[in-house]
Amino acid sequence: MPLTLDHLRRYAIARSLFKPTTLMRAIAKLGFVQADPIRAPARAQDLTLRHRVAGYAAGELERRYPRLPLEEDYFVNYGFLPKAHHALMHPRQARLQWSPERWQQAHAVRAFVAEHGVVHPREVDAHFAHGRTTNWFGGSSRASTELLDGMHYRGLLRVARREGGTRVYAVHEAGEEADAVLPPEQVAARLDALIDLIVNKYAPLPDASLGQLVAYLGGGVPQWKDARKAALVRARQRLQRARVEGVEWLWPADERADSKRWKVDDTVRLLTPFDPVVWDRRRFALFWGWAYRFEAYTPPAKRKLGYYALPLLWQERVIGWGNVAVVAGTLDAQLHYVSGRRPAGKPFTDAVDAELERMRVFLGLDAPVG
Repeated sequence: MPLTLDHLRRYAIARSLFKPTTLMRAIAKLGFVQADPIRAPARAQDLTLRHRVAGYAAGELERRYPRLPLEEDYFVNYGFLPKAHHALMHPRQARLQWSPERWQQAHAVRAFVAEHGVVHPREVDAHFAHGRTTNWFGGSSRASTELLDGMHYRGLLRVARREGGTRVYAVHEAGEEADAVLPPEQVAARLDALIDLIVNKYAPLPDASLGQLVAYLGGGVPQWKDARKAALVRARQRLQRARVEGVEWLWPADERADSKRWKVDDTVRLLTPFDPVVWDRRRFALFWGWAYRFEAYTPPAKRKLGYYALPLLWQERVIGWGNVAVVAGTLDAQLHYVSGRRPAGKPFTDAVDAELERMRVFLGLDAPVG
């Protein structure tokens, strides 16, 4: 039987929404977890992990992070990675070259952090009085915050934990090698490994989407810009591929997209906009025949789905979206359907009720679903 879009859709859902496991095992299977600061009704990393970690509660990753072998950093997007994956991107050289004066500031701050162990940005600001600066979106922010961000990106510091959502820093010991240059064969091996992480998380991928993600990898390893094109060629050669309905698809070489092992259940799931099942908008449209839009930064008058619409997955279809909030301690969920009509029948109703109850428990709400 030839490979079909139905095979690919089932494969994409089943391989990503694996049986819930422990937190570290889930992150290892995903390879990395995208983070986002918006809480509606929880942060993206928590909404992603709640489907994949047994008994997961909102905020658990942040609470446990200091004791786990994880790093916060930028990969193809910002998020959480196992330390072994994080190490593949460093030593990192940023696109923006710092002046000698800026490096002098950075070394002074690093020495301050090393002396104190773990440091909140306000402590750095109070000690050094760097003043204020214009940030990337045109607003004003503390110059110390921008410096710390740059030091973290360059591997001089690491995020030790969060306090009220604010990154608190410690020295990253590998930062002493920030100017090291790897030989070409090591660069190639690391890029291959990083692209395999991308494919493992988002497969099966349209070929154009893989190219887009490898371009995004420039944010994680800008120092290897000139080597990315060859790495993409190698990836296309080693991955499995097939042309389905006029689109070239790619996935890991050791998996069969049409295997009977890929089974989808009857569970209803409200997914974060950044969940790997729905992240690729190109693939989303091919699989489900409609365009999902993330509208948190869209002016309210122009929104069609809502501020933070959660794609609504049932069986093998994303049939709509939910706008979910906590109102007066109670879960408020407004569900909408692409067809304009809620699926009829008790099985769907029961599945929705079960998902909303899981959401309530995940958020730690005592009140019943309203």
